[in-house]
Amino acid sequence: MKEYGTEFLRNVALLGHGGAGKTSLAEAMLFVAKGINRLGRVDDGTTVMDFEAEETRRQISINTALAPAEWKNHKINILDTPGYFDFVGDVIAALTVADAGLLVVCASSGVEVGTEKSWEYLEQVGLPRVVFMNKMDRENANFARVVAELRDHFGPKLVPIQLPIGEAETFSGIVDLVKMKAFVKDGDSIKEVPIPADMEGDVEAAREEMIEAASVADDELMMKYLEGESLTDVEVEHAVKLGTQTGEMVPILCGSAQSTFGVAALMDHMIQAMPSPLNRSIIGTDASGNEVTVTTEDKELTALVYKTMADPYVGKLTLFRVFSGTLRSDSSAYNVRSGRDERIGQLFLIVGKDQVPVSKIGPGDLGAVAKLQDTTTNDTLSAKEKKVSLKPIAFPKPTMTMAISPKAKGDEDKIGSGLSRLSEEDPTFTVEKSPYTGQNLVSGMGDLHLEIMCSRLHKKFGVEVELETPVVPYRETIRGTADVEGKHKKQSGGRGQFGHVFLKLSPGDPEHEDRLEFVDDIFGGAVPRNFIPAVEKGLREILDDGPLAGYPVENIRVSLYDGSYHAVDSSEMAFKIAASMAFRKGFLQANPVLLEPIMNVEITVPEAFMGDVMGDMNKKRGRILGMEPKGGLQVIRTQVPMAEMFKYAIDLRSMTQGRGSFTSEFSHYEEVPMNIAEQVIAESKKKDE
Repeated sequence: MKEYGTEFLRNVALLGHGGAGKTSLAEAMLFVAKGINRLGRVDDGTTVMDFEAEETRRQISINTALAPAEWKNHKINILDTPGYFDFVGDVIAALTVADAGLLVVCASSGVEVGTEKSWEYLEQVGLPRVVFMNKMDRENANFARVVAELRDHFGPKLVPIQLPIGEAETFSGIVDLVKMKAFVKDGDSIKEVPIPADMEGDVEAAREEMIEAASVADDELMMKYLEGESLTDVEVEHAVKLGTQTGEMVPILCGSAQSTFGVAALMDHMIQAMPSPLNRSIIGTDASGNEVTVTTEDKELTALVYKTMADPYVGKLTLFRVFSGTLRSDSSAYNVRSGRDERIGQLFLIVGKDQVPVSKIGPGDLGAVAKLQDTTTNDTLSAKEKKVSLKPIAFPKPTMTMAISPKAKGDEDKIGSGLSRLSEEDPTFTVEKSPYTGQNLVSGMGDLHLEIMCSRLHKKFGVEVELETPVVPYRETIRGTADVEGKHKKQSGGRGQFGHVFLKLSPGDPEHEDRLEFVDDIFGGAVPRNFIPAVEKGLREILDDGPLAGYPVENIRVSLYDGSYHAVDSSEMAFKIAASMAFRKGFLQANPVLLEPIMNVEITVPEAFMGDVMGDMNKKRGRILGMEPKGGLQVIRTQVPMAEMFKYAIDLRSMTQGRGSFTSEFSHYEEVPMNIAEQVIAESKKKDE
């Protein structure tokens, strides 16, 4: 592949609802640009972009895939993003390194949840965008209806710059409103034809509307238009380009990825109207912590790692975008996070699953390098003398947590190393060992995400695993007080054992950081000083195995106020045992209660779903703390027991048709209602048996 200057590059992310045809469109672009000689199909698992086994099996995109299409002396880096919500991390990473978004919409299904979400992501990063209405040849395709839906959802700045000739089974061509020409498919080629007579009125009206929308971005053209002067094709083309790049207008184009019709015109528009990396800047911080703006004009290297993946042949692949300077093969780059120089070996361009070796990656371009030692997603590779760290990608926090365990004994080590490798590849997938339950916990964006991670674990690391609902880290404490005696006496030939204590148990001070507040109230040597530490040790050793249901004990005060000893038979062990016996007995007498973790949860939903979400929260024992509007949505703040939240990602998605989102974090512990506590205690005892 030849080298391209920065002004001849286009980095474009394809977004949209799952099934809108993003991968098919990427395939069609590569085919039309002669990057591939055979048009693959998603249904057959033969596309360039969907190459992972899980993607071909499920016929969906799981990762953002990259491939360059060379078109009319330009290179379009196509970033094909997943349409399913579980893989949103890949979408956000792609938008960080893209300069424009191509929103793919189905001409039959129209605006769907994924369309709304994609628009939301584009708004968050402020990228210019173009809409491609795909599947114009599909049954029930309706261009006018979908345009109206797009405007209802996203505003009047969405304007067609093409009109279809026919639709569904009669779709045969496209009218270009900028050039005022009509094109139809003639076998494998496209030929220009006169604009159909029955469309002339619609074409004139649509062109007027397009010129009006485009001229908003250019004051001179706006004046000319308002004064009734006719605009040249060149002026209209310039206005559309300016309107697209400033976001004043969002052009709508149409066609069919499956038949490739309209794809060449789309690529023409991409190189004509979409911004090159010359227009893009990104914020970073220098070595002194000052904010700096990085542009392609800067000579020193600044590159952001947006994805890490494991390749079966070359090992760990690090994917990056060069924002300034040039990265060269067989050189070195400075990792700002680790403070270490990284040895850069062979550089690659990524074409689906393949890597094409290149000698350098210039400003604005996307590339990859294998086998970096200490570089992960979100790291900045910089010139050592510059040390600029780019603003990291804000990946969403995982919303669903499950416990994971190997099916076969002895696979514990393999599962650990495999999970850590997978979490390196995907920042929205996290792994931790619960300090309370000892379970390995994996968190992701939903059930499909976790299921696919388990499948990868099996395929890449040969470990079969099971997912199950995590154990809730309950706690035990007391609400009352108890005075108890504990005596451990054993005489069986030889030296005996004797330990004798009187303890007072009471609730601890909530401000006291330690789980156990031990008080030495012994007077007169009833228990010798050298045995008192043994009493405290005996109490601390059983705190993790509470008397009520075997859960750790929290917030308790124990006072040792009396006891007795034997000059020969008393020992540290005897006093430890006596203390633990007294504690267990006293705990059950002091109104013991079970505590559960309570989460602070923020749920963001469209207003239409508020009633359902709040009703569901009440069923989940949630406590609504407040609500506030946020950009057309409602944010509900609530506190909910952790036990009710493990599968909330699935519940919320089904209640809101995928439009709702939430975040949660631990808040505090609270007493479990009696009826639920009884069930938990009974289940715990059953397990012990």
